Amino acid sequence: MEGTKRSDIRPGIRVAIVLKQDQRTGKLTEGVVKDILTNSSSHPHGIKVRLEAGEVGRVKKILP
Repeated sequence: MEGTKRSDIRPGIRVAIVLKQDQRTGKLTEGVVKDILTNSSSHPHGIKVRLEAGEVGRVKKILP
């Protein structure tokens, strides 16, 4: 599942995000959502979140 809809993302779920510095390479970072930072209901590049480890990036995949 992709991370473009805010309604699909909740604190506590596992996701794969792309960090700002990794946007060119597309390298994904996995973690658990702590905060949702995007206010709009959707975003074409992914909803911006903060992980529990402190990293901030856009959700590319929602993991099982």
